[in-house]
Amino acid sequence: MEILVAHTQEAVRRQLGDLLAPHGGLLRGAASQEELLIALRRHTPALLLLDLHLPGAPALDLLLALRERHPGLPVVVLAREEDQATTAQALLLGAADALRLPPDPHEVAGRIGRLLRSAGPRRSTAPRPPAGPDPSTSSRRRFVCRSAAMRQAVALLDRIAPSRSTVLLLGESGVGKELFARAIHYNSPRRKGPWVPLNCSAMPTTLIESELFGHERGAFTGAVERTRGKFEQAHTGTIFLDEVGEMSLEAQAKLLRVLEDREVIRVGGHGAIPVDVRLLAATNSDLEARIAQGAFRDDLYHRLNVILLQIPPLRQRREDLPELLAGFVEASVRSNGVPPRRVHPEVVPILQAYPWPGNVRELKNLVESLVLMAPGDEITPADLPARFRRREPDLAEDGALRPGVSLQAAERELIRRTLAHVDGHRQRAAALLGIGVRTLQRKIGRYGLR
Repeated sequence: MEILVAHTQEAVRRQLGDLLAPHGGLLRGAASQEELLIALRRHTPALLLLDLHLPGAPALDLLLALRERHPGLPVVVLAREEDQATTAQALLLGAADALRLPPDPHEVAGRIGRLLRSAGPRRSTAPRPPAGPDPSTSSRRRFVCRSAAMRQAVALLDRIAPSRSTVLLLGESGVGKELFARAIHYNSPRRKGPWVPLNCSAMPTTLIESELFGHERGAFTGAVERTRGKFEQAHTGTIFLDEVGEMSLEAQAKLLRVLEDREVIRVGGHGAIPVDVRLLAATNSDLEARIAQGAFRDDLYHRLNVILLQIPPLRQRREDLPELLAGFVEASVRSNGVPPRRVHPEVVPILQAYPWPGNVRELKNLVESLVLMAPGDEITPADLPARFRRREPDLAEDGALRPGVSLQAAERELIRRTLAHVDGHRQRAAALLGIGVRTLQRKIGRYGLR
C-alpha cells in the first residue's frame, strides 16, 4: 500500500519511511502543497501524512480542500508540541489521526500501522453505516484510543473477548460499560448467538427474579402465560447484567446458583432448564465496600470477578476528547437534520480542562444541546454552559492543586489567577509568568480566558 508523506524535510520523510516499511508501506514524498496536489492528481494513496506547516495555504484550509476532493482518503496530520489547538481543529475537520513530531516508533507501529492494516488499495467513499451490532465488523474499532488508559482497556478487551470467562466491568456512570460489553460479545465465538442486556437497577426487586429466570403460568398475579427469562433467552449467547451491585441479596443467591449449576428454574416451576450463556456484569458501585456493609455476597463477587475490566473515566483520557467531540457533533447534526456545525479551536482546551463527572454520556448530551442551541454555525466558548466558565473544578476549594489535575488545567488556572491579580494587564502578567506577551495572548485564546 502506498503512503504519501507531505513534509518539507527529506530526513523526516526518510525516517517515517523506515518506521512504516515493516507494515507494508511504500513511501512517496512531497515537499510542498503544490507537489502534494500534483501527486494526488496522479494517484490516490492508501494514507496521507500531512505536515501542518507545509508551505502554502493554511493547513486547515488545505485539509478541507482534501476532504472535498478526496473524501475517502485518510489523513494523519504531523504536528509539533505547540500545534495542540490546530491539531484538535484538524481532528474536528475530519483528520483520521495525529502524529507528534519527532515520530515515536511505538506510536507509528500502533496507530499508523493500524490505519494501514484497515485501509485497502481503494477506500470506499460511501457513508458509514450506523454503528450497530454487526458480527462481521469488529466493534472495538469504534473506540477512540489516543490515551494510554483507553489503549490499555481496549488491549485487555482484545485478549478476553475470545474466551468463555465471566467478566466484571467496573467504571463510573457514563463511561460506556455497555459499549465495552457489546464489543466483548461481538468479538467472541458467541457473536452469532443472542445478546441479552438487563439493567438491574431499573428492575423492581419483586420482578427481577422473574426477569432473569422466567415464570410459569399462574406463578403470581398477572402471570397469564409461561415466559422465558433472560438466561433462557441468552442461551448460546451472552447475558449482560448492568448495575449488578443493585440486586437484592435474595436475587444474588439465586444468580449464584445459576452460575454454579448452569441451569435455571422458572418462578413457579420445578424442573431445571440447562442454559449455556456467558455472563458479563457491570457496576459503578464499590462491591468490596458493599460486601463489608452486608449488601453484597462475597461468594458471588468472586464468581463475577473472574476477569476484571476497569474502564477509565473521561478525565483520565483527555487526549480522546477532540475525536469524541468531532464524532458526537457529526452524529448530532445528522440525526437532528440541522446544518453542519464547526467547533472553534478555543472550545477544545476548555472542555479538556473540565472534570466530566458524567463522563462520555455528559459530553454526548452537551454536544447535542450545543448543536441545537448554538446561534450560529460555529460553536464558540460563549455557547458553553456556565459550569465551563467557572473556576477550574479540578482544583480544591482552598485553591491548591489536587493530585491528578492535568497540566493544562493547572496552567489555565495559573494564568487566570495571574491576570486577576494584575487586573488584566497582560504585559505585567506575562512578566510575572516569565513568558512573552504573544505567548500569553496565545494561551489566553487557547483556554478561553478572554
